Amino acid sequence: MSKRTEQVGDEIQRILGEVIQTELKDPRIGFVTVTGVTVTPDLLRANVRVSIMGDEQQRRETMRVLERAKGYLRRRVGEELTLRQVPEIKLHLDTSLDHALRINELLRQIEHERQAPPEAAEESQRESTD
Repeated sequence: MSKRTEQVGDEIQRILGEVIQTELKDPRIGFVTVTGVTVTPDLLRANVRVSIMGDEQQRRETMRVLERAKGYLRRRVGEELTLRQVPEIKLHLDTSLDHALRINELLRQIEHERQAPPEAAEESQRESTD
């Protein structure tokens, strides 16, 4: 990725983060964070990764609302960036935070089991095989 595409991606990320948080007033939009933007070398497409807090239904609904607001989001990017052509926005749900939380949960569970007395570990194993 060139320095230019990286800079454009960073600016788009900043703009979209602000617009989603402050300008989109739809109550169906949950807590959204723009986690990253990758711009194609020709600057015509921007792949925007968003992380959404909530259950699966809340995420789907938020993504649906964001998809409908893409025209507005693109127009706002165009107003703040000085590019010949405003990149097309493609939204992607970023679930990496979910994976990280699950890994941390598993690591804590393993650590807890290691620190448990041997008879408690045996009892836990017996329960899981029943």
